[in-house]
Amino acid sequence: MIEINIKKSVKTYAGTDLIEVSASFHDLRITQITGPSGAGKTTLLKIIAGLIKPEYGKITVNKNVWLDTSTSINLEPQKRSVGFVFQDYALFPNMTVTEHLHYGSGDTQYIDRLIRMGRLDAFRTHKPKHLSGGQQQRLAILRALATKPKLLLMDEPFSALDHVLKNNIMSELKVLFEELKITCLVVTHHPLEAAGFAEHSFELI
Repeated sequence: MIEINIKKSVKTYAGTDLIEVSASFHDLRITQITGPSGAGKTTLLKIIAGLIKPEYGKITVNKNVWLDTSTSINLEPQKRSVGFVFQDYALFPNMTVTEHLHYGSGDTQYIDRLIRMGRLDAFRTHKPKHLSGGQQQRLAILRALATKPKLLLMDEPFSALDHVLKNNIMSELKVLFEELKITCLVVTHHPLEAAGFAEHSFELI
């Protein structure tokens, strides 16, 4: 179980807003996080990953404390075993597809499986600038999975994929999540329950 109780001030074009989240997320499940633009969905993922620190808050994952501002506990991102799929992909421009995945894992067999799953077999030696937007997005997903994280955070991960490819990849991801016992939180503007991907839903208002 992931338990979150945080408060974070964020600057907006209109001034400063306060993001307050008190929620519990199911372990070993896929939960979609929805809500209007500016509600703080991406900020919430970054706080969970340890990339942003809130002014106040506590995060526990399976009873392990990742963050507790009252006792100055703030686990480093590298120690949280989190994979993150950024909305802007955040790929390394100097690395090929294969190099991106080897950066997170030395398991060649597993990397080959990821490349096949992402339909990138013909693009192993390509760098991001030679990939389409959809191919870059798939690579971002695969890179986040390369380390076999226990928690996968995904920010609008399927926005650049066509309907058929999205459904195929979501089906294969669900199989992989179950095999590796991955918990997944996915931010989306397009609810994924109907597609059979998300099992739970949380709305950030």
